[in-house]
Amino acid sequence: MNNAQTGADYDVGAIMGGIYGDGIIACRGAFERSTIEELRADIDMLFEEAQAREGGALNRGPNRYYVEVHPERLRGFVTIASHPWVVAVCRAVLGPDYRLVEVGFDVPGPGAMHQPWHRDFAAPPETVRGRRLSSLAFNITTVDVTEEMGPFEIAPGTQWDTYDGDPMFPAKELWPRYEARAQRKLPKVGDISARSALTIHRGTANRSSISRPVLVVGADAPDATNAIKHDLQVSRAFYESLPEQLRHNLGCRVVERLEPIQQAHTIEGLKMGVAMGVMGAMGG
Repeated sequence: MNNAQTGADYDVGAIMGGIYGDGIIACRGAFERSTIEELRADIDMLFEEAQAREGGALNRGPNRYYVEVHPERLRGFVTIASHPWVVAVCRAVLGPDYRLVEVGFDVPGPGAMHQPWHRDFAAPPETVRGRRLSSLAFNITTVDVTEEMGPFEIAPGTQWDTYDGDPMFPAKELWPRYEARAQRKLPKVGDISARSALTIHRGTANRSSISRPVLVVGADAPDATNAIKHDLQVSRAFYESLPEQLRHNLGCRVVERLEPIQQAHTIEGLKMGVAMGVMGAMGG
């Protein structure tokens, strides 16, 4: 798959089968390496800014952070959001009136620990009762991921799991189920993935000396409510410069001047991390 393809070239059945089946799909080599190198430079600058600002970088575990950003601060945002595969996946799963509601990045630095198995938010009624997925998370790595860098792990098919207790964090007694299903992802620069954020997953321990920043773009169906956790905003000048289709699908506030982002998507259960010994005791 490459940039020359149009949205019509992507198989809707394969997209739906992947998202509704395993809960994750990918497009290899979607972007030129130069585009991702530029993205990495922007992320590094924005991460430095966020760390210097009160509440700018959310703690997602030891030496692991999440930062929401203004789309126009990323030089490649329009290229990414308008990529034919991204558009095709959103339209197939969420419908033509999907909304992009989140732009941010995760930074698992050296020493980051395993996260507990989790989903990013509670399964909504349309999923639990209606068996319909109403949101997607796109991830773009800024490095060639190796085993030592704390790669992302996902338990395919678990977007449909229901369990008692915390709606985001399955009890430790259930972890062996996810360990048995776990797939470790090792994407390369230029790759992009799409997943249901309800599919049970975790970041693993970063045993390298290198950070592993990854861009996150969240998309909602028209009736989904994830936008309330985010503060996506663009300046009027930037908004008016966007292609008409992207304006239609951007769920954001249009402001005269960019304002500090009020990050509301805190996840208390991720702050502590999980020691390797505990993972082993639970079947890891």
